[in-house]
Amino acid sequence: MENPLLLFPQLNISASKDKSYYKVSKSAVMEEPNKASKAGAKQKRNRLSLLLQRSEYHESEHLGKPGNLTKASSVSPEEAVKWGESFDKLLSQKAGLDAFTKFLKTEFSEENIEFWIACEDYKKSKTTHELFPKAKTIYETFIRKDAPKEVNLDFQTKEVTSQNIEQPLITTFDAAQNTVYRLMEQDCYPRFLRSDTYLNLVKGRNPGRPTLRRRSRSFTVNDFQGVRPDFTAW
Repeated sequence: MENPLLLFPQLNISASKDKSYYKVSKSAVMEEPNKASKAGAKQKRNRLSLLLQRSEYHESEHLGKPGNLTKASSVSPEEAVKWGESFDKLLSQKAGLDAFTKFLKTEFSEENIEFWIACEDYKKSKTTHELFPKAKTIYETFIRKDAPKEVNLDFQTKEVTSQNIEQPLITTFDAAQNTVYRLMEQDCYPRFLRSDTYLNLVKGRNPGRPTLRRRSRSFTVNDFQGVRPDFTAW
């Protein structure tokens, strides 16, 4: 009997094609998860890189804001020295006012300088229509009893100021502002001049970064070279 494969050679060709097709299909199926996993890993790396870039951007943006202490490093030692000449010179400079405000925040007494700044803005009002809403805001924030940022005023000054609120003038807060000014000049200003923040500026140091210390030589590798351990002490 003759071999059926010889009689029907197309059967052998078809079978070999089926096997090769199966192998190709199987390899393609096995490659798909690998490609997917590689694509997923690449996507994760891209996301991580993007997050790191955003983090660095926000950090640098935050450190570069004028309201931060690191910005004070742009103040020259000569300018900082002038702040020590008088309290008026300190407040007349924007950088000095910012540095003093940050110092008061560390002492939880920033309401004094905030009240003084609000009074300065109040006196710049050009029309009487601007005076009443500003006067009411200042009184409700700093003057009235149990105000959220109540400043320390004597009884007479507080009474006179409260009475003048009904018909506010450009001079309504002058007495209260002068009282708070003297308080800061005699109490807060001397402490500011003794603070590390001010002294670092005078010395030309950056208050936003800690001073780096040199490593002690007693803990360097070179000091231990050639020294053999004594195990008898164990």
